[in-house]
Amino acid sequence: MADATLIRPEGAAEDWTIAQGWASYTPEEHATWDTLFARQAGMLSGRVAPEFIDALDVLRLSKPGIPDFEELSERLMKATGWQVVAVPGLVPDEVFFDHLANRRFVSGNFIRQPDQLDYLQEPDVFHDVFGHVPLLANPVFADYMQAYGQGGQRAAQLGAIERLARLYWYTVEFGLVRTGDDLRLFGAGIVSSRTESIFALDDPSPNRLAFDLRRVMRTEFKIDDFQQSYFVIESFEDLLDQTLNTDFAPLYEAIAGEVDIAADAILPLDRIYHHGTQAYAHGRTQR
Repeated sequence: MADATLIRPEGAAEDWTIAQGWASYTPEEHATWDTLFARQAGMLSGRVAPEFIDALDVLRLSKPGIPDFEELSERLMKATGWQVVAVPGLVPDEVFFDHLANRRFVSGNFIRQPDQLDYLQEPDVFHDVFGHVPLLANPVFADYMQAYGQGGQRAAQLGAIERLARLYWYTVEFGLVRTGDDLRLFGAGIVSSRTESIFALDDPSPNRLAFDLRRVMRTEFKIDDFQQSYFVIESFEDLLDQTLNTDFAPLYEAIAGEVDIAADAILPLDRIYHHGTQAYAHGRTQR
């Protein structure tokens, strides 16, 4: 939800928030949410982190229609002290980090068209609320997101936002987590997408590698297609622990002198859950 080049649109507050305008949603827009919710919730059982499923009930997200942010924030505030605020779309980095650091999650207030159910380039209310908000009801993940926002503020001062953005991408957006002997989804970009929910766990094409903070921050990623590699965290507790107990300033400095790692690469020290064929990516380049 961040972009450093944006100009605040007319009508947005200084922190880029706007009214959600819940009463203005049409029956068709509510129906689109219901279609997306039913499709995703129905297929995620046994595939997504159990903390995600638990939160759907805690936050009452199964209630028909696009959630009212005020009602949703009341329930979320009781759980972890977070709230959801509407923004007109992508926001500048510093605005994004400030909201996260203060336990506010920014969400677009528009919803995709019925012919865009499977892919939308700019995050909409379904991606933001269904994809991101459930795990904010989990105390550990909620703390990780706040720590990420605070880390983003420091990264901006150190000129290292690109490195930290990779951490967000490979955890918050496209992360996998080990649950017992199984891999489960938790990244919002996966859980809000029917096709990537299948691809990330079942397809032989992508690599599935154990999470390593330094490795992730050196790894390039695909912004407009399925990922060539997914990283698997041990637990939300371990992810938070690594974030809180790492001095990022010397890490940024060290990484600055190292070559970026290609999105499909496997390194000798990688712990591999699945060595992907990369058939999907190779097929795309040959078209």
